[in-house]
Amino acid sequence: MKRTSIGILPLHPGRAPHWLITRMTKLARAIFDIIIDEYGPLEVLKRLSDTFWFQSLSCVLGYDWHSSGTTTVTMGVLKTVFDPERDGIAVVGGKGVTSRKAPQEIEAVGEIFGFGENKVKKLQRASRLVAKVDNAAVQDGFQLYHHSMVISETGEWAVIQQGMCPLSKEARRYHWVSVGLSSFVNEPHTAIVSNITRNKVLDMTAKKSEECRKVSLDLVKDGPKKLQKLFLSVVKDPKQKTLFDFKHPRNSIKKIPVLIMPRRIDWKAVKKAYELQPRKYEDLLLIRGLGPGAIRALALISEIIWGAPPSWKDPVKFSFAHGGKDGVPYPVNLKRMEKNAQILEEALKMAKIGEKERINALKRLRMILTLNH
Repeated sequence: MKRTSIGILPLHPGRAPHWLITRMTKLARAIFDIIIDEYGPLEVLKRLSDTFWFQSLSCVLGYDWHSSGTTTVTMGVLKTVFDPERDGIAVVGGKGVTSRKAPQEIEAVGEIFGFGENKVKKLQRASRLVAKVDNAAVQDGFQLYHHSMVISETGEWAVIQQGMCPLSKEARRYHWVSVGLSSFVNEPHTAIVSNITRNKVLDMTAKKSEECRKVSLDLVKDGPKKLQKLFLSVVKDPKQKTLFDFKHPRNSIKKIPVLIMPRRIDWKAVKKAYELQPRKYEDLLLIRGLGPGAIRALALISEIIWGAPPSWKDPVKFSFAHGGKDGVPYPVNLKRMEKNAQILEEALKMAKIGEKERINALKRLRMILTLNH
């Protein structure tokens, strides 16, 4: 899987008005009719996994260019726009409680597309795992509240999900696509876009965390009693000194970053993990009850006792989807930028909508291109 980008957006409360949703639906239907006809369903998945294209699409449809609703409202519109039987594309999941309906909706989509039981289960597993990775394997302070999965008739998929940080009043969007999938947990990102970088983020998907992932898996497979003993040895006890209180003869033990050791662990989930004997780290993530606290505890024990540190660097890599005009973090990728714009422009020109709507949509597209050029 590729996670192609992340965006930071301010949280905006309230609902989009009916007149706007109606207009967005009409425009989206016209645009995607052309894209599917010209490029096929797979291109839709690739485009939706591109943050810049997705952001441009939201602007073209008429939604706020910088709000958290860019994600939730746009995906809500697309869920009503795509007809699986007509388009070969379906959207499942959504915001809040609706996101939890994804497994049942995947099953329903599987019946329409004629998927076998194995393919349906594979899609359900991918949906769960993507959410678990961004909630537990990448601990950046954003709690997921929106999860949409776009599925093609061939079984390929894209995921657009979003998390919120109540303290900073911001949202962070995560894009995934199954094309080129090699690993859910080992350097799955091709680009991560944000205007804010956290000082300390536990990123168990980083290449630097590879050894930590292996040790974490071994710790669980060794058994809950041994793990509990190790856990207690590094949790501060007023009656007993721990590794935090001592210095190594040569080098001082490094202070563990902001994400501290959790005080409570769901040991029933740990016991269940031991009984299941997960073969891979992604299998470990999928065990119910094994949440962010347990994942962090395993990572910290791996670092403190076994010398296998995880990555504490925010996986955000780029501050612009196409680069900055000043060359930071890299020169503007004009070819990619123009291709994205061309697809939307062609779709708008060929769309069966009113001339006024078409002109206004093109103006909005050119405005966001100018802002990011």
